[in-house]
Amino acid sequence: MKKSIEDILKECRELAFDLKFTRSRNWLKENPKGVVVGYMPIYFPREVIHAAGGLPVAIFGGGDRKEIIKGDAYYQSYICHIPRSIMELALDKHLDHMSGFIFPSICDVIRNLSGIFRQQKIGKFVKYMDFPQNFMPSIGGVFYQQEMQHVMDYVTELTGKKVTNEDMNKSIALYNTNRSLIEKIYDIRQEFPWRLSITDVYHIVRAGTVIPVEEHNAILEDVVEYMSGNVGIPQDKIKVVISGAFCEQPAVGLIRAIEDAGCYVVDDDYMLGSRMILGDIASYTSNGLEAIANSYIKQSQYSSSIYDVDDPKEHRLAKIVKKRGADGVIFASASFCDPSLLDAPIFQNAFNKMGIRYIAFQFSENINQYKVIKEQVGTFSDSIKLWEGEPA
Repeated sequence: MKKSIEDILKECRELAFDLKFTRSRNWLKENPKGVVVGYMPIYFPREVIHAAGGLPVAIFGGGDRKEIIKGDAYYQSYICHIPRSIMELALDKHLDHMSGFIFPSICDVIRNLSGIFRQQKIGKFVKYMDFPQNFMPSIGGVFYQQEMQHVMDYVTELTGKKVTNEDMNKSIALYNTNRSLIEKIYDIRQEFPWRLSITDVYHIVRAGTVIPVEEHNAILEDVVEYMSGNVGIPQDKIKVVISGAFCEQPAVGLIRAIEDAGCYVVDDDYMLGSRMILGDIASYTSNGLEAIANSYIKQSQYSSSIYDVDDPKEHRLAKIVKKRGADGVIFASASFCDPSLLDAPIFQNAFNKMGIRYIAFQFSENINQYKVIKEQVGTFSDSIKLWEGEPA
C-alpha cells in the first residue's frame, strides 16, 4: 500500500534527525559484508562508496538536539559549532558502527577535526579529501581521480569487493536519478512554493543522506507525484534564495521562521552536497572516476569551496536568483564560518551593482531563539512587497 504524504514526511523528519543513525545500523545487519562510511559537509561523491559496497552517511552534527558537554573541550570558543557536536556524537558512540570518515576540504576547522579523529583512533580510516582548484581535466581532474581512488581503496580493502565498470555506472545512474528528482522538487516549488514547505523539503533531502539511495529515490518519486497535483493554498509572500548555510545547518525552527516571516524559499544551499553536481554524470563509461571528476570540473554548483576565477560565484548565484524568479537573497552564515563570511562581501558588493536585494544574518546550529531574525526577515519581505517599484 502506497504511503500518504503525511507518513512520508513523518518518516523523513525522523530519519533526518536520527542522531543514532538507526537506518545505517540496520543496513549493516542486512549487509554484513558492507561498510558504513561517514562524510562531513559539504560534498563527497557518494557514488564511489556505493559502488565499493558501502553506505555513505552524512554527518551534520547534533544541531539543537544534542547537548554539548565533552565536545567543547576540543575547540576554542571562537570557531563554529559543528565540530563540537560531531565530536560529541563520536564520543557518545553514535558513530561507532561507521568504519571510516571522510573530511572534504572546506576550512581549517574541518581539517583539524580530521586530525582529532585520527588522533583519537575513531574509525578504521580517516581521509581528509582535497578537491581540485585547477579546473583543467588533465591537471585538476586527474588529481581528483587520485583522491577518489584513495577512498575507494580504503573501502574495498574492508569490503573485499572488486569494483567493476558496471558497478560504477550503476551507482552513477542511481545518484543521477536522485539529483534529478530533488531538482524536480525545486523546479515545482519555483512556480508553486505553497505545495510543500521548505521545512518539509529540507527533511526530505536530508533524510536521503542517511539511507540507501535506492530507498531515497522511491521517496522522492512519491513526493514529486504529490507535488505535481494542485495542492496547497498560495500566500502573499516574496520569493527568496538562501545562501551561506552549506556546512553547519541552521535549526529547523529557523528554517521554518524564514517562511513564516513572509518568504517562500525557492532555492537554498542547506543540503548543497546532495545538489552539488548540476545535471547527469556520464553513466555509460569505462572510467567512472573520470566521469565524476569531469562533472565536478564542468557541472558543479557554486560553492564557497570552489575557486573558479573564470566563473565567479557571485555571477552564478545571480543566475540562480534570476532562474528562480526570486525577489531577493538572504545570506545566512553560521557564526565563525570563515568560507561563508569571507564570501559575503563579494556577493553583496556584486549584488549592490546588480540591483539584487539582500539581507544578512548569522546563526548557530543550536540557536533556538529566532525572534530578532524573524523580525528582520519580515521587514525585508514587507519592504519588497510595499516598495517594489522603488530603486534598489
